[in-house]
Amino acid sequence: MVRLYALLFLAQISLAVCALISCLSAEEEAIRGLPRIAWVLVILVFPLVGPIAWFLAGRQRPAGQAGRSRRAPGARGGPRRPPAPDDDPEFLESLAERSRRQDDELFHRWEEDLRRREDDLRRREGDPPREENRPEV
Repeated sequence: MVRLYALLFLAQISLAVCALISCLSAEEEAIRGLPRIAWVLVILVFPLVGPIAWFLAGRQRPAGQAGRSRRAPGARGGPRRPPAPDDDPEFLESLAERSRRQDDELFHRWEEDLRRREDDLRRREGDPPREENRPEV
């Protein structure tokens, strides 16, 4: 019987800790009913009822749960959050464009370095440097 009480005590403590973490990490817009400090006090003062009340009435349900109205994101009047970077096509396009620009710059630096090295070799051998517009055969 003592083991059962110890198990229930641990379950109650873990429920309270989870509720406290959830309450303290929730955004202000997601807390319903009472201010955050009041919810913390309810969770701490009423060991079993407080955490259950927090999970049922104190916070908004996540978007995927049943029972929530099927409105478009941001339709409830609150500020819309920006999409995650990997979901934003403009951000992905800017990454691709930046990568293309960096590749072009690197390619041009390599070409300049190669031309400079070729000219240095030609000067050492006594040949005139090649002209820019004339392709080499």
